[in-house]
Amino acid sequence: MKYFFSFILVALAFLGGIQGVKAADLVPESRTTAKAQVLEILSQERKDIPGTDTLSDYQTLKVKILDGNEKGAEVTVENDYLNLQKGDVFYLIHTIDKYNNIDVYSVSEPYRIPALYFFIGLFVVCVVLFGGKQGVRGIIALALSFFFIGFLLLPGILHGYSPVLVSIGVSSLIIILGSYITHGFNKTTSSAVIGMIITIIVTGILAFLAIKYARLSGFTTDESVYLNQNSRGQIDLAGLLLGGILIGLLGVLYDAAIGQAIAVEELHEVGPHLPKSTIYKRAIRIGREHIGALVNTLAIAYVGASLPLLLLFYSFGTGDYTQTINKEIFSTEIIRAIIGSIGLVLAVPITTLISTWMLVKETPTKDSALLALEEKAAEKKVHHH
Repeated sequence: MKYFFSFILVALAFLGGIQGVKAADLVPESRTTAKAQVLEILSQERKDIPGTDTLSDYQTLKVKILDGNEKGAEVTVENDYLNLQKGDVFYLIHTIDKYNNIDVYSVSEPYRIPALYFFIGLFVVCVVLFGGKQGVRGIIALALSFFFIGFLLLPGILHGYSPVLVSIGVSSLIIILGSYITHGFNKTTSSAVIGMIITIIVTGILAFLAIKYARLSGFTTDESVYLNQNSRGQIDLAGLLLGGILIGLLGVLYDAAIGQAIAVEELHEVGPHLPKSTIYKRAIRIGREHIGALVNTLAIAYVGASLPLLLLFYSFGTGDYTQTINKEIFSTEIIRAIIGSIGLVLAVPITTLISTWMLVKETPTKDSALLALEEKAAEKKVHHH
């Protein structure tokens, strides 16, 4: 584990030093964003969006810029994006294109930071209040996970590294540090970590094959198209899709693997006379119950994230469902859910096997045979369905 951990750290440490596609090169437009506040609504009307029968609000606003180089300036903005009220705070984009003689202000996003801070604070309070020390450790592990994604995964991909390798490396790093911070340095945590890393590697291979044979390009959203254009085609979007599958699996995978490792430890604790084969069978039985709930959770989570897409295709009423699911934007979500679920299912036997091998020490006693016979007799009377 020490050698593996050191290898990942050294490999990822070089991500920042390689020259390639840089974030600064991704935005060729000359534009600035600043916070602004609505001073007055000069006019407001509902008009049809050109080319459609959909009505939308059109506003002419007088706003005051609150920060940036133009702080204090009052400008007029045409707004057809958000329905703003007097006093509302939002982000304003100032676009300057000297070649086409364009100098315009436009509404970007409402100012959501206070709401975000409130609910983040509420989340932290709930976790600390009801989770205690384990909750605090979990928050630290979560913060580190976002740190690795923001400062290793994203820069690594933008610098031209393979999204597949970077995603597997960062996922492994998140698993290792997150697990040990939350649950401490012990054999139980180590067995879960090894099981998760093996599962991530196997799932990565399956995702690679699925993307290849389903011929998924990764061009399923506007963001992917813009990213490809801004990076001049140097980012492997299919590999980026694979990386997203692995990162999305981490949370549920962590739950399944730690649960199985703890189950093996507890079974061995209450039945130290039981052989490894019996511990494995009983832990697998627990894992099967867990799989049913987690697979359903993962699938429903993907459906929830894709709900607007589902409604869009449902409203079209294409008739032939095979044509619908054959579309890449739909096939991508199916592959994402299926591969994630397969990885979750594989995590149970893999982690249980490793945990049994690492944690269970067979120590036969004089009463072991008698206890085993009594338990077999009891099992015939008790069944779980």
